[in-house]
Amino acid sequence: MMRWLGWLGSLVVAGSLAAAENRIPQQFLQELAHHHVRTNGLPAGAVQLVEVGPDSSPRAYVAGRWWRYGADRWEWMSGVPEAPAGEFLFPDAGGRPLRVAVPAAEVRQIVRRGDTNYVLTASSLWAVTANATTSLPIPQATLNQLALSPQGQVWLASSAGLHRWSGTSWEQVRASDGLGRVWGLENVLGVAFDSAGRVWMAARAGVGRQEGDGWVFFDGRDGLPWNDFTGITAARDGTMWFGTRLGAIRFDGREWQYRQGPRWLPQDEVTQIAVDVHGEAWFATKGGIGWIERRPFTLAEKAAFYEKEIDQYIRRTPYGFVAEAALRVRGERSSANPGDSDNDGLWTAMYGAGECFAWAATRDPAAKARAKKAFEALRFLQVVTQGGQPSPPPGYVARTIVSTQLPDPNAGRLAGDRAFKAERDAMWKVYEPRWPKSADGAWYWKSDTSSDELDGHYFLYAQYFELCADTPEEKARVVEVVRGLTDHIIQHNFSLVDIDGTATRWGVYGPQALNQDPRWWWERGLNSLSMLSYLTVAEHVTGDSKYAQVARELIDRHGYEQNAMVPKMQAGVGSGNQSDDEMAFMCFYNLLRYSKDEALKARMRLSFHLFWALEEPEMNPFFNFAFAAVNQDQFITSQWGKFSVSPWPGWLEDSAATLRGFSLDRLNWSAKNSHRLDVVRLPRQNSIDLLEPDSRPRGWRNVQKVVPVENRDFNHWNTDPWTLDYGGNGGELGAGTVFLLPYYMGLYHGYIATP
Repeated sequence: MMRWLGWLGSLVVAGSLAAAENRIPQQFLQELAHHHVRTNGLPAGAVQLVEVGPDSSPRAYVAGRWWRYGADRWEWMSGVPEAPAGEFLFPDAGGRPLRVAVPAAEVRQIVRRGDTNYVLTASSLWAVTANATTSLPIPQATLNQLALSPQGQVWLASSAGLHRWSGTSWEQVRASDGLGRVWGLENVLGVAFDSAGRVWMAARAGVGRQEGDGWVFFDGRDGLPWNDFTGITAARDGTMWFGTRLGAIRFDGREWQYRQGPRWLPQDEVTQIAVDVHGEAWFATKGGIGWIERRPFTLAEKAAFYEKEIDQYIRRTPYGFVAEAALRVRGERSSANPGDSDNDGLWTAMYGAGECFAWAATRDPAAKARAKKAFEALRFLQVVTQGGQPSPPPGYVARTIVSTQLPDPNAGRLAGDRAFKAERDAMWKVYEPRWPKSADGAWYWKSDTSSDELDGHYFLYAQYFELCADTPEEKARVVEVVRGLTDHIIQHNFSLVDIDGTATRWGVYGPQALNQDPRWWWERGLNSLSMLSYLTVAEHVTGDSKYAQVARELIDRHGYEQNAMVPKMQAGVGSGNQSDDEMAFMCFYNLLRYSKDEALKARMRLSFHLFWALEEPEMNPFFNFAFAAVNQDQFITSQWGKFSVSPWPGWLEDSAATLRGFSLDRLNWSAKNSHRLDVVRLPRQNSIDLLEPDSRPRGWRNVQKVVPVENRDFNHWNTDPWTLDYGGNGGELGAGTVFLLPYYMGLYHGYIATP
């Protein structure tokens, strides 16, 4: 029998790996955004021009002078003095000054070809060489951008349309796609030639690219994010960059990528873009120089970067709780001042679960040490509640802790609780102290622990016991914690009972409340799922069959399996509370991995499949890996036949895009997407709460996926990904757990290539 079980186990692992033959590669290009302002040697103010010099180093025209970048600093090009009034001086290929008789502030562009330098203003065009300066004829229009064809023909984007110089006159270009659509007859905002010699133009109608005798057009329906253009720049590899008055756009021939907000740019109005020989973009903005570097990177290197930031800035108390850190100085990580949050137990649990997967996948001792520290932190949340005055029943776990050396968190709290109960939540608990003291007087611990905290606790308990607790002593510590908490819940009518002898606001799992109290119908499905998942983990960890018997009673007598078939009340994609989604995925994962009840698992596979189907557009790698790990290559049989409950095609690609897209900058910067042309608003029926619709703009791209992770700001997977605009100010540093947990989970289950 043991040999047979071992063979079956090897088949399960092999099947999981075989299903992931196309694993996510480790190697990719990571974008790193740099802002160059006064601290980098530049003078304050708007940057007028930026270009890449003959030596491939960037140079810029700022505050009436030319500056060159090198050795991580901008320096004034002393060979090109400040221009006298009414003139513009600029360097030639050798750095010697050339001049043209136009006011310097009016110059919009310099285009160089051989010994000839074209200087463009809104109302003039000049050809400048070392020996002559010539004023060239122009159309009757405001000039926006100049481009030279591979053969040297001059093209102009202007308020009168798109023009090219025939040698004797300007010809207006008629841009038609052969389907009756004609573009470019009015204001054209940009023009450029790509590395294949094709001309591109940009207008408010969208972007056009000439193909033979016709044109291909791109607008919001094709993924173009925005259209208030300031110009176009071509890279050597065929990539096209578009400056706008609200960010920059990159198009690689397949995907449109939008870079907006302080995470990516010093200021949103991009007046000009230069691309160097490495394909890296330099941006002239109203607030300094931006530089987006594209560095060869691995997912493992990204994980190591986040781990270092967590260790350096995020960990709180000697127990090492991991959440986020407020900054004393905006944008300065070194000023990090991590404080407590309502959900320190949950966030630390999810971080610790990631480290369990990391240890199992890599055997890195540092990962095991981090996992053990996270478990001990959660264990302490159970220990700290006992022995003081007041004290809850044994097994109770706190939300978080703060040192008693800090100000008393109870001060002034009661009035706020009363107001919240009266105005927002009639079931809110009002009592004192919400923060009792530990028996040794060293800690305040926060009570009123919620169901999402417990979901996180059990998620970590299961992974730590299964993957990390190698010794009998380590396993015994897990058994003690899990038994204590689970027995507490069972003994108190399936509730988490607080210091006042009543259930916490959200820690209610009993059949009388879930099935008979109308105030709890909304939580019926999720709390039933949670309870069955807790009992599954308790049986797996302790080996005690009584927990399976309790689960069977809840199923047979109180319909918990039926309840869990609909774990969340929602009206389609984007609806309902995202915290419920995060909780449900942890519970489904534990239940389907560790339950011995095959009939229950069959029903839960279907429930999980239906749940995941509504979450699929969110491109969430944690959700995708948790689902695939237990449902891939699985089928369910109903009265209508046999059906696959595997993830749909594209889930692995979506997961890869999100993991790669995470910025290394975890500061909470603002981001704006509600104006985008490729975004469709969600209808009111898809609100988070139909009874209280959110006034914030919510939506997704017209490819039926949420906006990419690069254009959002969030610290945890419970954040609503359908939100379009974010208001951060760089005053908070988020932990990298949102990357680390899915990365290590995907690595463990074979969905990501081994480093």
